[in-house]
Amino acid sequence: MDEKKKLSIVLEHWIEHNESHLNEYRRWAERAGEMGLDPVKAGIEEGIERLLECNHHLEKALKAL
Repeated sequence: MDEKKKLSIVLEHWIEHNESHLNEYRRWAERAGEMGLDPVKAGIEEGIERLLECNHHLEKALKAL
């Protein structure tokens, strides 16, 4: 397998891996809010936003291949 193909597989894996965690992050953000831990909730939600942004960039890189 050539390096370009390997890179496309790696990018796809990273994107899928990140997406697999999103629901759990959202669930824990909600729980933190229910416990009155608003700064924790906000931190998790910021992480979610950054993960989505990361995936956007990884998808752009994949399309550029």
